[in-house]
Amino acid sequence: MAYVVSGDRLLVFTHDDVPLEISGVQVPAGSVEPGETPEEAVVREVLEETGLTSRVVMSLGTEDYGVWPYRAEIHERHFFLLELTEVEAPERWTAGEGNSSVGGAFKSWTCWWLPLVDAHVLCAGFGARVAQLEHSLAIVDLAGTDAEPAS
Repeated sequence: MAYVVSGDRLLVFTHDDVPLEISGVQVPAGSVEPGETPEEAVVREVLEETGLTSRVVMSLGTEDYGVWPYRAEIHERHFFLLELTEVEAPERWTAGEGNSSVGGAFKSWTCWWLPLVDAHVLCAGFGARVAQLEHSLAIVDLAGTDAEPAS
């Protein structure tokens, strides 16, 4: 799970062709590919799902999450605080992918910046580490040079 933060805002998206009541508000996330670390995977997923380049600032831990009824599986979700490596990002833009983990046709979504104080609206366990994110932001200065990238 990618908590990409810019100032006091969190990068989120909503699906364009799936009702909000079904898909909810999401953050970039995905699967770890063979030979890839979770840190490498989250940076790749942010790029694939939003077109933005980022770097991991720190790990926020892991959570187990049951994805039933979508699939009869328990996923181990890795949560990371990330920052953009680009100078600026749009306020709102359309992105998508045609090679999702479940296959199928091209899917598009609208990316935008959600105020951190509203991050409780994230769906399906995506907000499981929002409290940890807020605590970490109080410790880490994302605008400064003191933050070391995660290994």
